[in-house]
Amino acid sequence: MPIPAAKKAFQKLVNSQGQFVVPVVFVTNAGNCMRQTKADQLSHILGVPITMDQVMMSHSPLRMFKKYHDKCVLVSGQGPVLDIAKNLGFQNVVSIDMLRESFPLLDMVDHNRRPKVPSSPIANLPTVEAVILFGEPIRWETNLQLIIDILLTNGNLSGAHQSQKLPQLPLLACNMDLMWMAEAQSPRFGHGTFLVCLENIYKKITGKEVKYRALMGKPSELTYHFAEYLLRGQAVERNWTQPITTLYAIGDNLMTDIYGANLYNRYLEERTRRKNSKAVAKMATATGSNAALPQVNDHVENAWESELAPPSATSCKSILVCTGVYNPHTEVPTDTNQCIKETVFHGHRDFRFDPGLVEPGHIVQDVADAVELIFEQEKFVPQ
Repeated sequence: MPIPAAKKAFQKLVNSQGQFVVPVVFVTNAGNCMRQTKADQLSHILGVPITMDQVMMSHSPLRMFKKYHDKCVLVSGQGPVLDIAKNLGFQNVVSIDMLRESFPLLDMVDHNRRPKVPSSPIANLPTVEAVILFGEPIRWETNLQLIIDILLTNGNLSGAHQSQKLPQLPLLACNMDLMWMAEAQSPRFGHGTFLVCLENIYKKITGKEVKYRALMGKPSELTYHFAEYLLRGQAVERNWTQPITTLYAIGDNLMTDIYGANLYNRYLEERTRRKNSKAVAKMATATGSNAALPQVNDHVENAWESELAPPSATSCKSILVCTGVYNPHTEVPTDTNQCIKETVFHGHRDFRFDPGLVEPGHIVQDVADAVELIFEQEKFVPQ
C-alpha cells in the first residue's frame, strides 16, 4: 500500500490530464527486474501513469558502458537476468545457471545438487570477459564460488586457478545496500552484504583486494549523473529551452539517498570550480597576466563522464523525509555528546565515509511536504 502522502504529492505533480508538470525520475536500488516492470508497479500503486523513461534501476547506468556490450559477460542476480542484460545492450551473456550446467563439478556445497555420477565439463561456453553483479542471488554459495572461479581462471573455467600476476577481469556491481527495510521489524541483508562476502573471500584466497571497474546504484555519483541525463531528456520532450540547474533528491535513507545526493552536489560544485578555474586561466593567458593561477587537474574526471553529455545542473539539494527507513526517534543518539555521524558506516568499502554528507539540506515529514517545499523554493506554480 502506498504512503497516503505519496498520492497527495502526485496530485501536485500531475495535471488534470495525468501528465507530470515537471521532470521526475524514480531512482531505486532494485535490480531484479526491468524498468517497464517497475514503471507498471509504480503506476498501479500511485494511480498515475509512469513511463519506463521515468524509472531508473540500479543497473540502468550500464547502458553507458558500451565497451562491454559486445564482450562475453557473466551476470549474477535473480529475476530475468539474461533479459535485463540484453535490454541494457549486452549481446553475449552467460548466467550462473549456464555455468553450473556446463561445469557441474564446480557447484559442490549443496550435497543434494552434486552430480550423482562422475561427469566431465560440457565446455560449450565462450571465455568470460567481464562480470556484472545485478543484485543478491538466491544461492549465495553457488554464485560466490563460480564468480571467484571466473576471476581466478581469467574467465575460462576449463582450467585451474591461475597465477595472480594476471590482471583481474573487469567487475561491475549494482546496488551496494548492505541492508534494506522490508515488512520485517529489522533490516534484511542486501546486495552490499553479498559484496562484502565476495570481497573478503577473494582477499582471503589471493591476499589482494578485488577491484571494481564501476559501482552503481545510490549513493554513487554515477547513478545521480545518469538520473540527471534522464531528467534532461524529459525536459527536451517538454520543449524546455532553459537548462535544469537545480536538482532535488527526496529520500528516507541517510546513507543512500541523502549521502548520494550530497556526494553528487559536491561533484557538481567541484566541476563548476574547475570550469571557472579554466576560464580564469584562459583569460589570464589571453591578457598576459603573470598573477598566480589556480591549479587545474584535468585528470579528476570520472571515466563514465565521456559516455554522457556534461551535466547542466550546478547543485543537487537533498530532502530527507521521516517515513520509511529514517526514524527521527531512533536515529538520534540519546547521548547529546554523540551524533548520528559517529554510528557505524554501512556504505561500501570503496566509499570513504564523510560525516558531512549525511546531513540533509532539508528535513520534512513526508513526500507531499517535500514537493510543497520544492515548489516554494523554486516559486513554481503548476499550470
